[in-house]
Amino acid sequence: MKLTDMFAQRAGRMKASEIRELLKLLDRPGVISFAGGIPDPELFPAEAFREASARALGEGQYEKNLQYSASEGHAGLREWIAEHMRGLAVPATADDILITSGSQQALDYLGKLMLDAGDGALVGWPTYLGALGAFNAYEPEFQRLDVLRNTAPEQTGATKFAYVTPDFANPTGVTMTRAERLALLEQAEALGAAVIEDAAYQALRYAGEDVAPILALEAARNGGLEGCRTIYCGSFSKTLSPGLRVGWVCASRGVIDKLVLLKQAGDLHSATLNQALVADVAEREFATHVPKLRAAYGKRLAAMLTALERHMPEGVSWTKPEGGMFVWVTLPERANGAALLERALAEHNIAFVPGAAFFADGSGQNTIRLNFSMPSEIQIEEGISRLGKLLASL
Repeated sequence: MKLTDMFAQRAGRMKASEIRELLKLLDRPGVISFAGGIPDPELFPAEAFREASARALGEGQYEKNLQYSASEGHAGLREWIAEHMRGLAVPATADDILITSGSQQALDYLGKLMLDAGDGALVGWPTYLGALGAFNAYEPEFQRLDVLRNTAPEQTGATKFAYVTPDFANPTGVTMTRAERLALLEQAEALGAAVIEDAAYQALRYAGEDVAPILALEAARNGGLEGCRTIYCGSFSKTLSPGLRVGWVCASRGVIDKLVLLKQAGDLHSATLNQALVADVAEREFATHVPKLRAAYGKRLAAMLTALERHMPEGVSWTKPEGGMFVWVTLPERANGAALLERALAEHNIAFVPGAAFFADGSGQNTIRLNFSMPSEIQIEEGISRLGKLLASL
C-alpha cells in the first residue's frame, strides 16, 4: 500500500496551475511573456517598505511584530481597510474585516465554509483559474453563471454562491455594469445563494467611471452589512506587494466570525510582520502610489490595444478593458490556444496563457489571455507583432 493510495477522493480533483508553470518562463532569456498576471516589480514601493521594515523591527516594535498575533488580523490594518471600504461606500468597521494570506486564501476558506459535495458553484465562463482550483477540492458542481435565470440549475446539492470578479475580470478584463451587479443580486436572492465578490483589480482603473462594489449596492439597499449576502475579497497583491501575501474579507459579522475559526485552524493568523509592513505603507503611500500604477499600466494597456488593432489578422477579436491586467483574445473557431502557445514559444519566443484553463469544463480552446502589466510598451509592440504574423501564417 502506497501513501498515494490513501489520499481522499477529492485529491483527484486537484490540478497543477498552468499559470504557475508558465511563470517559470519569465527567467528564460529572450521570451516576451504575456503569461503571468503579475505586477511589474519596478513599480513596487520598495523604498517605502525598506523604511517600514526599519520601523517595524525597531526597539519597542520588533517584540510584537515578530510575535504571534490575533487571528482577525493587525488592528491598525483592519482599521485602515475599513476606512478604505467606507471610501467605496461600504459601511464597514474593523470588526467586519478579516485579514487573510492573500485573497486566494479567502477563496479557499469560503469554499471550505460553504460547499458540500455536489453543491452548485456559479462561475463565469471563463473565470479566474485560481478560484476554480480553490473551490474544486470541495467537490462542487460548477454551473455557468452567464446563462442562468432566476432558477437553480440541475445539481445534487444546493446552489451556494455565485463567484464574480466585477472589475476588470481575470481573464477577460470585462467589467460588470451597475445594472448587471444589481441583476446578479436579484438572481442570488432568488436562488438563496451568496455572492463572492473578488475585487483584486478594483483599484486599477485607467479609463471610464468607477462602478460601486456589489457589496456597496447591497448594503445601501439593506441599510448596512448585516443581512448582506455579498462577501467582498480584497487584496494588496496588485497594488503594494504580491509577495507579502496580504488580503482581506469584508462581510457581515456572522460570516467573519466563522472565517476567523477557519483561520485559527488553518494557519492561526497571517504573518504578523507582513501585516505591520502593509499597514505602515498603506497608511503612508497607498493614496499616492495607486495613481502611479494607473498611469504606467494604462499606457501599457493602450499600447496592447493599439498593437492588436495593427497586427491581428482578420477573424481575431479581443476585449477592450478599462483597467486590470488582461486582454482576452478570441481566435477563429478552429484554432487551438495550447497548440498556438507551443509554436509561439518554439518559433517566436512569446508566452501567453491558453484560454481553456479558465473554463470549468475545459472549453474555450480557441481563446488566449494576454497580460500587459509586466512587458514594456516596446515588448508589447514587438510581441504582438510576432504573434500576429504567426496567426496570419496558420
